[in-house]
Amino acid sequence: MHKVFITATGKFLPNTPISNDKMEDYLGRINGMPSRTKDIFLRKNGIKSRYYALDTHQQTTHQAYQMAAVAIDDCLGYAAAGKQDIDFLSTATTQSDLPVPGFASMVQGESGIGTCTLASHQSVCAASIMAIQNAWMHVQAGQARNAVACAAELPSRMFKASRFAGQSIVGEDAALPADIDFLRWMLSDGAGAMLLQPAPSRTGVSLEVEWIDLRSYAHQYELCMYTGTNKQANGSITKTWLDYESMSAADKDGAINLKQDMQLVDNIVKLGIQRFFELVDENKISPDAIDWLVCHYSSHHFRKQITDLLEKGGVNIPAEKWFTNLYTVGNVGAASIFVMLDELLRSGKLQHGQQILCMVPESGRFITGYMMLRVVAPANTGTVTEDIATIKAPEIRTQQKPVQEWLVRQLTGLWFDFERSLQQVPIVKKIFNGQLTLEEYKRLLLNLRQQVIDGSQWIARAASNVSMQYFHVRSSFIRHSSDEHRDYQILEKNYINCGGNEKDLYTGEKNIGSEALSAYMFQRASQPDPFDLLGGMFIIEGLGNRVSGKWGRAIQQQLQLNADQVSFFIYHESSDSNDNHFERFETAIQSELLTQEMAQKIVKTAKVVARLYRMQLEELDNF
Repeated sequence: MHKVFITATGKFLPNTPISNDKMEDYLGRINGMPSRTKDIFLRKNGIKSRYYALDTHQQTTHQAYQMAAVAIDDCLGYAAAGKQDIDFLSTATTQSDLPVPGFASMVQGESGIGTCTLASHQSVCAASIMAIQNAWMHVQAGQARNAVACAAELPSRMFKASRFAGQSIVGEDAALPADIDFLRWMLSDGAGAMLLQPAPSRTGVSLEVEWIDLRSYAHQYELCMYTGTNKQANGSITKTWLDYESMSAADKDGAINLKQDMQLVDNIVKLGIQRFFELVDENKISPDAIDWLVCHYSSHHFRKQITDLLEKGGVNIPAEKWFTNLYTVGNVGAASIFVMLDELLRSGKLQHGQQILCMVPESGRFITGYMMLRVVAPANTGTVTEDIATIKAPEIRTQQKPVQEWLVRQLTGLWFDFERSLQQVPIVKKIFNGQLTLEEYKRLLLNLRQQVIDGSQWIARAASNVSMQYFHVRSSFIRHSSDEHRDYQILEKNYINCGGNEKDLYTGEKNIGSEALSAYMFQRASQPDPFDLLGGMFIIEGLGNRVSGKWGRAIQQQLQLNADQVSFFIYHESSDSNDNHFERFETAIQSELLTQEMAQKIVKTAKVVARLYRMQLEELDNF
């Protein structure tokens, strides 16, 4: 069984924070009248601001699955893994945007995560622990190396004033029954996500998942928080929303409203504390060892009940150990524990070895969820000290001619966009984050080799298509071709020195990005006087001039490699041949061949090459 670590987290809170006095601008006023009970419930829950995926016209601005996808993007933006690396997607929500298909399918489709195993968990708040537990077990069992767990909630649309228009439950004074009204001022929207892996992050704080405990008490209690029916006085259910003669009839009867049985809800605190003491007796929790209690209590009203019951059992967890963002973010249901852990992880307050106890109760039909996490600081081994984030475009000397200056401005802007986009490519992110493995580095070399070996060939073809009047440029292309031939030989030696199989070098295929890049370069090289290839030279030689050396040193540091294992990347930066490459580029654009028309062609070719080069790195092993 593998250890499991939360190595990255992310969140998405839609639009801007909404204060208490603005809530009805978004939820609307029932029958045009302000609520008489809002202030009472807000005093009890203590929430000062929250987020809604609604505008002031009560129109939905984001679907729940869209918010989950954005939270995943935020999470993976801090991770070494990319979307194509995700093996398992585990999602949670109280109510999906669609009854069918599953929420996980919608999230996967929106997020762009590739083919993977997935699971949809639908409950209330404890759906979060279900989703995390499933992801944890998949990584623990070795069924997934990269698992994403996420949750999203969008209850605000269930409490829009228009939802209650025509319902028989609305009183003459526009008041809603307390079991609905209570929730209207309690719940808010948002999403959170986390990445679970079998090893901690090398560069950031990780949370080791020590254990997860989930218990349901549905056999002891009737419905407490629910939608889709109206309970009878004795707690029984006679029909659900699907049993009505029409959806309109279910709506008119209030069956589709989200409700909370106010007579039962306090049981969740009692059950939660009961299970806490059982875990103490099972030696899973040592109260004095808890450094942080991340407790998802849905209302400030419940906090004192929790502390009172703990104290009766001889447990006092000081206030400074409690972590919550309920008062500023609101109760985001199943997404709450994700959003809280994301905020705590990024707070800078965590120290290596600290214990974090997460507590997530659910009042749907009563579930308790606990999770114990241990803070793991990044190890020093493999730490990247190389400054690989700073972007600086290759310097180009001009003769202060308008066309040259225009071209340099265009290429400089293009370069900044190109290098920023490269930093989001999964394999490059791993270099940045210090989480590249030796096997991944060998894969990178093997994938690059198939395109690099074509470099000298397309340059030679371009030279053969340069007319005699541009003989000096033709000569530069030929010398450039010779240099490129040496490049792939260095790459091959690095691959073999890293333990790669020499046979793989000669039997390997181009990935689909390399195929596209090579095909484009050969196509352009086959045109008469293909000087627009100077744009391709700018991108490819710019990588050698400004980027590859930084990548090479970062790879060398984190994998503790020798110089003869990374020289393909490092030598470009300082070698005479690379300097000559840019001198040749500068000589070409300073000649009479540079017209405004040719400058525009050079820029377009540079754009295409930049995109195809990125595709080559994105599509590793996709043959």
